This record gives sequence, C-alpha cells and structure tokens, in this order.
Amino acid sequence: MFDTFRNAWKIPELRKKLLFTLLVIVIFRIGCVITVPYINPEALQLFAGGTGNMLDYLNMMSGGALSQCAIFALGVTPYINASIIIQLLTVAIPALERLSKEGEEGRRKLTRITRYTGAGIALVMSVGYYLVLRSYTGVLAYTTGWEGIFSAVVIVFSFTGGAQLLTWMGEQIDFKGIGNGISLLIFAGIVSRWGNVITTARTMITNAMNGEIKYFILIPVILILALAAIVFVVILTNAERRIPVQYAKRVVGRKMYGGQSSHIPLKVNMSGVMPIIFASALLSIPGTIASFIQTDSPIWQGFFSVFNYNSLLYAVLYLLLILAFNYFYVAIQYNPVEIANNLRKNNGAIPGIRPGKPTSDFITKCLSKITFVGAIFLGVIAVMPIILGNVAGMNIQLGGTSLLIVVGVALDTGRSMESYMLMRHHKGFLE
Repeated sequence: MFDTFRNAWKIPELRKKLLFTLLVIVIFRIGCVITVPYINPEALQLFAGGTGNMLDYLNMMSGGALSQCAIFALGVTPYINASIIIQLLTVAIPALERLSKEGEEGRRKLTRITRYTGAGIALVMSVGYYLVLRSYTGVLAYTTGWEGIFSAVVIVFSFTGGAQLLTWMGEQIDFKGIGNGISLLIFAGIVSRWGNVITTARTMITNAMNGEIKYFILIPVILILALAAIVFVVILTNAERRIPVQYAKRVVGRKMYGGQSSHIPLKVNMSGVMPIIFASALLSIPGTIASFIQTDSPIWQGFFSVFNYNSLLYAVLYLLLILAFNYFYVAIQYNPVEIANNLRKNNGAIPGIRPGKPTSDFITKCLSKITFVGAIFLGVIAVMPIILGNVAGMNIQLGGTSLLIVVGVALDTGRSMESYMLMRHHKGFLE
C-alpha cells in the first residue's frame, strides 16, 4: 500500500488527482466545523456517547459534523439512502430495470433520479433534525414569530444544501480525483473521529499504571484482537470463489471465436458493509424514540432496555438482522437465472454442469454457501466490538462498521492507483 502511494506520487497526472482528492477532503473537514446560523451547538447535549441511537449512528457517518450542527451535518447519508432505494426499486419497477440495461445513457438517467431522491431525503432529514433541535432549550436563537420562521428556513436549507454539496464533491472526486468519492468522504469522516480511540487507550494505560490489574490483561488482548480483526477483514474482503467457465468454439465466416476459459467471481463479502448499516439503523430507532419519550411504565422501560447495546439480547438481534439483511441484499443483487441465460447466449458453460436450469441451480448453491460465510464474517466483525466494549468499558459500538468501511475504502483506493499506473506504463505490441 505505501509503495503504491509512493510510486503514484512520482507520476504527474496521478499526483494531480491525489492533490485534488486531498483538497476536497480538506474542504469537507472544514465544513464539518462550520456551524449553521442561528444555532448554539454548546447547548446541545445529544451526543454524550454510548446511547446507541440513530443520532449516534448519523454522527459517526458524518464525521462528527452532526454534533457540531455544521453545514455538512447530514453527511452523504441522504445520497446513500437514495442509492439503496433506487437499487431496490430497480428490481421491482420495470421502467427502472430497463434504464439500468440501456448502457451509459440509462445509468446517467438513474444517477439523475438518485440525485433528486437524495435531495428529497435530505430535505426530510433536515426538517426532522430541526425539530429535534427545537425540542432542546437554548439551542435555537429564535423559535417564534417571523424570526423563528426565517431561521427555520435558513437552518433546514443549510443542512439540505450541505448534503447536496457533499454529493457534488464526491462526484468531482470520481471525475477528477482517485477512488470512489462518496466512500472517501465517509472514510475521512470516520478516521477523523479515531482520536477518541487514542484518548481511551491513554485512559486504560493510566488505569493500568494506577494498579488496576484487569487492564494489564485487557490491553494486550484488545491489541491482539484489533490486529487480528484488521488481517481478517483484509483477507475476507479480497476472498472470492471462482466458478470456471468454458466457452465453445464457433466459426463466423472465416474467423473462429470462443474457445477460451474464464471464471465467474463470487466475493465472500459480496454485500460489503450494507447489512451492518441496515441493522444498525433499524436497531437504533427504538433507542432514538426512548431518548425523547420519558415514561415511568416498567413495560416500556423493559422494552427499550432490550435495545440498549450493552445487553446480550441486543447483540443477538444485531447478529440475526445482519444475517437476514446479508441474504436479502445478495438476493436482489445477484440473479443466477440471468447469469445462466447469459452464459447460454454466449456459448459458455460450467464444466460438468448442463446449461440452463442445472447451471442456475449450481450457481445458487455456490452463492448460498458463500453468502453464509460472508454473513458470519460480518456478524463477528460487528458483534465483537460490542462485547469488547462492555468488557473493557469503552464505547466502540460502531467499531466493526468503521473498520470495514476504512479497510474496504483503503483497498479500493489502492487498487485504483495500481490500475491507473498499470495503464500508464503499459506498452503496446509495436513498441
């Protein structure tokens, strides 16, 4: 990774792309500390940490901008939600499915629809966040009269405009920078908050020096598990099952086509971090409701306590939801019947498997096994930080999600730089 970055820096074109990407990230981080008008963020006490609600989750995805009431408070979450919604609707709505198969022009139209959907989601989230701010005393400068209406419009449109500006910045990285723009912005936000890990580590070391014996055991155990988790994530992120494919020879005129061997790659972690994001968002809703509803009913208190991430039942529900969402996401992303039909049209076949339904059944069987392994992998990565956090007394609830995003984006960016350098240094047949 470091050798790739050092070699990439020596190439002028790639160096410009890297500098442009860094510039956009710097602008993003500056926007994360610029508070929107008519708000006093010092009076806001929503992010004490460890609550496990939706606001904690959104704050993590925005790189801490939500807790600062900054212009980039919503982050790229609206665009991500819009992409997920359009992706799901593509399977259900024939018109969107046709657009996805129309090549570059169809993809451009889908991107435009995704932008508009993201703007609508950003507007709804901005209104919701404004109502949350309004429920706290001293946060808003004006709440009544024409001043209150004007400040509300300014705040809502500042949050919405910030989210749309971030989406545009991510697209500019795609065009003029290196790597995936949206992923890199999330990466920068998560890494910027890892300073809390250093603070927690210092606290644990201080406690160990003060004679608390349990920290002499916890510190090396956590270090070993953290390194093992990183290695584990890197290996399984790149792991894939390759199904061999043989194409038959055919003669067209005086030319012979086909006859080559290929493969169908099935990634172990095919769904990426999306099942964890879905499960985290779903389980955080009851905690968010509980933070705004003050009730003395033992029934409701018992119900909301289930969704406290410190409880064992929460970890079990978290794991089951990750498994369910992983299978669901892979099912809508991967169609074995369509793959089998494409192989038949191109005179391709899996050795030892008949074309048609036997091929689709074989791919489905392989896909089920791979999906199960990937789901268990995601579940372990997501649940282990919760268990370690309870044992060590640290708030690392979203550590699994952060680790997967950071490692995945780092690997993808490294591969992008390597492919660019490969294309640049490739010599033609006549040279």
